Amino acid sequence: MPGNPPPARRVLPDMSELNGRIGGVTQGYDLHAAWNGERLTGRIGGTFQGKDIKLTVRAGDVDGRIGGTFAGFDADGDVTPQSVSVRLGGHIDGDDVHLQISGDRVRGRYSGRIDGKTVDLHVSGDRLHGRIGGVLDGKDVNLTLGGVPVEVAALAAVCAYKALEDQQAHDASAASSSGG
Repeated sequence: MPGNPPPARRVLPDMSELNGRIGGVTQGYDLHAAWNGERLTGRIGGTFQGKDIKLTVRAGDVDGRIGGTFAGFDADGDVTPQSVSVRLGGHIDGDDVHLQISGDRVRGRYSGRIDGKTVDLHVSGDRLHGRIGGVLDGKDVNLTLGGVPVEVAALAAVCAYKALEDQQAHDASAASSSGG
């Protein structure tokens, strides 16, 4: 019926939720996803400028897609409570994610030893927070785990970081080519 508000989003009792933000207030993306013990599905960014996230984790193997068929990237690799080793994107034009999880720390690299970014995240209660990248070119991570495993949340944070970086690179390219 016209004029009625949309139905409230319902989370099933066996679902966990990952919520938070990657980046700052103006230059960042929200991350909202539901976890059912095997699949993480949700949204990185907003309704118009953002990407869907769909990851499936089975027996330590993860695969999925961030974004659509054309403007997105694949995720494929291994995820355990101790480590994340995943390829984001294709074999040629992609980025590696290597994270080690020990106690309340998640540390590693995204996108290579030389041209990559440092991942330094901390678990405090039900929060995963920290930074991906350096002081100047990095992004803050502030997520509420809501029952989502740390390794899945850390991978989702890096996926959100890549989606944000890709969008910012696209925006900069579009601005420089039209500024002529």
